[in-house]
Amino acid sequence: MQKLLNAVDKYRKLILDSERYIWQNPETGYKEVKTSKYMQETFESLGYELTLAGNIPGFYTVLDTGRPGPMVLIMGELDSIICPQHPECDPKTGAVHSCGHNAQCAALVGIAAALKEPNVLDDLCGKIKLCAVPAEELLEIEYRSELKKKGIIKYFGGKGEFLSRGYFDDVDLGFMVHTGAGFAVRNGMVGCMAKKITYKGKASHAGGSPWNGINALYAAANGLNAINAIRETFQEKDIIRVHPIMTEGGAMVNAIPGSATLESYVRGKTFEGIIDANKKVNRALIGAALSLGANVDITDFPGYAPVVNDRNLMEVTKEAMALALPDREFTYYDVTSSGSSDIGDLCTVMPIVHPNAAGMTGTSHGSDYYIADPESACVDSAKMQLGMLYILLKDNAERAKKVVAEYKPLFNGKEGYMEYMDSLMDSGNRIEYTEDGNAGVRL
Repeated sequence: MQKLLNAVDKYRKLILDSERYIWQNPETGYKEVKTSKYMQETFESLGYELTLAGNIPGFYTVLDTGRPGPMVLIMGELDSIICPQHPECDPKTGAVHSCGHNAQCAALVGIAAALKEPNVLDDLCGKIKLCAVPAEELLEIEYRSELKKKGIIKYFGGKGEFLSRGYFDDVDLGFMVHTGAGFAVRNGMVGCMAKKITYKGKASHAGGSPWNGINALYAAANGLNAINAIRETFQEKDIIRVHPIMTEGGAMVNAIPGSATLESYVRGKTFEGIIDANKKVNRALIGAALSLGANVDITDFPGYAPVVNDRNLMEVTKEAMALALPDREFTYYDVTSSGSSDIGDLCTVMPIVHPNAAGMTGTSHGSDYYIADPESACVDSAKMQLGMLYILLKDNAERAKKVVAEYKPLFNGKEGYMEYMDSLMDSGNRIEYTEDGNAGVRL
């Protein structure tokens, strides 16, 4: 273990330089061209042979100890969020790493560099898959919808996409460490459904003949109010979160808007809770359209599965902190976070844990977010993750084998996951008006 820690320290400058470069070049999901290229060139300079995703950013590589054993997956996320109010955002796109993914990638660089040092793998067995994965933040739904229509992607999240492509078929268990305010782990995170809602009205002159129009903007506003009116029906145990935004509400002020568009998530602790809440949300949105004689096209996309951290891997994380960073505090929170991550998709088919490393300050996804302590967020994060790897793969990988043996998957492999996620997809007009003035609806 000490060899691994020393190896991380040797590459401290490379790790911190990587964090700064990626911070200064933020890119949103499936657009991480510069970030992926930087990571690719860095890995190749360390002597890795990569398998590139090809038509999207990202890659993976496999390091073989030469001794039989399980394969452990370690990931870093390439994408940023959008926050135009952040002082250091990209002035053209508003992109900024107010998510800490830049530090994740830097830690992954440190792990990759350390594992190439002489003799560090001597006490380990099995294989290690290092993966730079795109598109964790579920945003720009319109853009991802176009990628899906073109057949470039199947899923909006990078991990689900990589899973569907077979990139994780040989993986037995895995982990990824997110940047947070402290070294910690929670029980998990909620999952989510992504939604695109298009209200369809009828345009007309706003001054001369507004009675000839159907105001899609007003219908959308009614839909937002209707969602707010049903919030008290969500049960606390389901941790439901619904937070729509309007992306289009009219083209010019002197025309009744014929179209208005919303995007939203429906988040929840379980698939059952998400599906129940989503039906209520759709009913509210449809009722708003009916009230004005408009129609509404609701497209439901499978977002991310709930994150359920593997209990055995949570214990490994705690032990790794004591082993690699004995002077640092580590906290277990007996809660489920109301945030979401596409790592939940992997949790459904393999044992996964998603802890936090310290180092951030400010508000997550906010305009005051910074990596205040890159030593913790990047260097110490790499050390903790190597501690986890060491515990899992030493002693003939007995610990990793125990984790795999005791894991109970939600789905039977990626095929079961894909079949279920695909079943959640739905789209089209939700109202059918008849000539006699009646209407039928579809939730």
